[in-house]
Amino acid sequence: MRHIPEVRRRRLGDELRRLRQKAGLTSDDLARLLGWHQSKVSRIETGVSGVKDEDLAALLDALDVDPQLRALLGALAGTSNNGPGWWMAYGGVIPPQYRDFISLESQASSAHTLETSVIPGLLQTPRYARAVTRAALDGQPPATVDSLVEVRLARQEVLRAPAPLKLHALLDEAVLHRQVGGRGVLREQLRTLSEVARLPQVCVQVLPFTVGGYIGLTGPFVIFSFPRITDLDLVVLDHLTNSLYLERKEDIEAYRAAFESMRAHALSPEKSLDLIAGIGDAA
Repeated sequence: MRHIPEVRRRRLGDELRRLRQKAGLTSDDLARLLGWHQSKVSRIETGVSGVKDEDLAALLDALDVDPQLRALLGALAGTSNNGPGWWMAYGGVIPPQYRDFISLESQASSAHTLETSVIPGLLQTPRYARAVTRAALDGQPPATVDSLVEVRLARQEVLRAPAPLKLHALLDEAVLHRQVGGRGVLREQLRTLSEVARLPQVCVQVLPFTVGGYIGLTGPFVIFSFPRITDLDLVVLDHLTNSLYLERKEDIEAYRAAFESMRAHALSPEKSLDLIAGIGDAA
């Protein structure tokens, strides 16, 4: 059984209870269908205990859950009952929390992110991603760097999926000037950023130097939102190979308010594109 945060476990239980009630079943009815004791169903629905891969699969089968919701609930539970994701092939390189992050990212409907140091991973070019990885993991074997770059680039497919992730990125202007990998790499990155930022599912806004100090200077973060399940948003403090989850309602509200405050002070998407293009031409 994999460990999942308590808050997420309770939310999973709430959703399973809602699905059971929608199916017109009592907890006793569901337990009989599964050959379980009623207390086991109750512990899962109240979030008292986690759920094993095979038990979640049995629950979702009994409740006739459709594939899309099934995948989301599997990601929420941190199980592999829907089959291993592509990221599992990198299990020897990326830790469990990073794999959980990628799994959640693959099921999210939108992401609101602030970056104060580098271009967001979902928008990085291969050469820029490699330069960031080498700098962050100085001294690591080339094979490890190669694998981490592959993971970073593979994650970008969520922006081009049939139902793509909607990404709203706020960038400190310093990100656009930092010559990660050298001037040529930065120039290429900024040109690619200008192209990707024009996709309908991507919005990029720049916090110019003239804003001065702002609430997000303490560091980058991501707010994930998910389809079909209410009250499931979470904040992720994303590092290169690890992630910290913030799931308390008050934390999520604080980060959401901070994002809106910074968005209001940022340049418009159109003016941001002009700034990015200008810096790219001068690089």
